[in-house]
Amino acid sequence: MAITLDKAASQTMTLTEFLSYDDGTDALYEFEDGELILMTAESELNRRIAMFILVCFVQQGIPAYRLSMKTEIVTTGSRVRVPDLVVFSEDLAIAMEGATRSTVLSEMPSPLLVVEVVSPNQSSRDYRYKRSEYAARGIAEYWIVDPILGRVTVLEWVDGFYEEQVYEGDREIVSPVFADFKLTAAQILQGG
Repeated sequence: MAITLDKAASQTMTLTEFLSYDDGTDALYEFEDGELILMTAESELNRRIAMFILVCFVQQGIPAYRLSMKTEIVTTGSRVRVPDLVVFSEDLAIAMEGATRSTVLSEMPSPLLVVEVVSPNQSSRDYRYKRSEYAARGIAEYWIVDPILGRVTVLEWVDGFYEEQVYEGDREIVSPVFADFKLTAAQILQGG
């Protein structure tokens, strides 16, 4: 089904205009170089994977106020991304208190971890563009959960770039930030 954006959404806008934009719907948008990018609805598997990871972090003792789904992150320049799951640092959680919009602004501390669950026809955005943007933002860890290819890629931020480990099947995921995380790629890809 084709989705038509209203006149304001089809025009180039500034980051400030985007951060105050409201089209009167519950639609989610990413923002790239002055243009809105409508986020499509998640598949049931992708939603289940993201929820499973969230629950696992709660079971690891990460407090709920440091976990968020669909939080906007201002990355580089005038780009805003909306990862499936974000783990805040304590400092970021404090900076987000009282926010009227769930947006990590550029002057705020970086999240500890972002998780993207790859959707069909979106892999280049997750593997290429978001990877460089999250690295430039200094996000300590970035997971690309890819149910299409059957793998979980864990990227650790080291000296401004991501070092990559790919996990498949029964290989246990090693998280540099969350050492107690004890799940395999297969468990995550099945969504519990």
